[in-house]
Amino acid sequence: MSSVIPDSAGDKRAQGRASDVGLLLILGALMAFTSLSIDIYLPAMPSMQRDLHGDAELTITSFLVGFAIAQLFWGPVSDRIGRRRPLVIGVTLFAVGSMGCALSQTMGQMVFWRVFQAFGACTGPMLARTMVRDLYTRTHAARALSTLTVIMAVAPIAGPLIGGQIVRWGSWHGIFWLLAVMAVAMLLALRRLPETLPAERRAVTPAHKAFGDYRTLLGNPVFMRYVLCVTLYYISIYAFVAGSPRVYIEYFHVAPEYYGWLFGLNMVGVTSISLVNRKLVSRFGLDTLLRAATTGAAAAMLACAGFWELRIGGLPAIVVLVFLFFSMNGVIAASATAAALDGVERQLAGSATALIGSLQYGSGIVSSLLLVALSDGTPRALVAVMAVFALAAALVAARSASGLKGAR
Repeated sequence: MSSVIPDSAGDKRAQGRASDVGLLLILGALMAFTSLSIDIYLPAMPSMQRDLHGDAELTITSFLVGFAIAQLFWGPVSDRIGRRRPLVIGVTLFAVGSMGCALSQTMGQMVFWRVFQAFGACTGPMLARTMVRDLYTRTHAARALSTLTVIMAVAPIAGPLIGGQIVRWGSWHGIFWLLAVMAVAMLLALRRLPETLPAERRAVTPAHKAFGDYRTLLGNPVFMRYVLCVTLYYISIYAFVAGSPRVYIEYFHVAPEYYGWLFGLNMVGVTSISLVNRKLVSRFGLDTLLRAATTGAAAAMLACAGFWELRIGGLPAIVVLVFLFFSMNGVIAASATAAALDGVERQLAGSATALIGSLQYGSGIVSSLLLVALSDGTPRALVAVMAVFALAAALVAARSASGLKGAR
């Protein structure tokens, strides 16, 4: 996707918009769509599995399949028809998909509507970032994105807490009705959102040429090493997202309304380390930070797997070690993404961002399928999958750094 930097005449308009709290709240809400679409119903997964007679992890897998594919489609489209129309279409699809989920009577129906929902949900976070790049110069864009990150961080903390309370006083159907209502409210809010890509700045090349850029990126070894690193790490992340409800709620008998607190604890770690990482980046190189963070994440999950096999610590040990693992996300995602984008030509940066996002979110497909195949009703499969792929990410990070030194 193209990045539009305002000219000097437009800089004042962009800087003026930086103080527009309403605009940032709308963009922040759009960025939170993906997290909320997954996190809010995690406490309900055991009851959904009983009611729909199927593996609830597949509802996450199907959502991520739709998200990964649709993101690659909407990126080039938004460069050609503007940002607002894809957002309106996307939020409408999300609303319809949420209602379909609420009315589902079988797991097959739920899986279909989750894919449908994802095709709309992906436009929110992807185009919110793009609109910031359209509106603001570099310094102001960084400030705006920092604000959006804080807003977005509320979703994975509040989502499971809200979902847990809905399950406690009602049923999982109410969660998806709530998402539908929120989507309608977002459609109304979009009326206040300006079009940030005027017709004269839109791409005019054929769409098939833009899709061909993905082939070039896949053949870039430097870029793909970093992308592989963050993708492997996110397989572990999504293994926890998909598997933790069953482990915490069914195996350790954590009440659904309290599950959200344990899940939200990890997000506190991510936010805290992200704030620290802003200072670390200026003192240490991206490769050094990436190696340290992936090594720390792998060590935490290898210890977690070992503790479980030795029956040491139980639930408290898992909670603490997963917290340490999750906290490294604040370094790994930022460092790997920045390093990957630094290895591509400027005109491919937009397509590169879409490809990173597609593979990053699509990685959850692997973890969900592995959990479905390997789960034995205990935490063993969850901690094993997380440990194996965290270790793989650390090995790729070490190879990325050594490969870069060799290239130099």
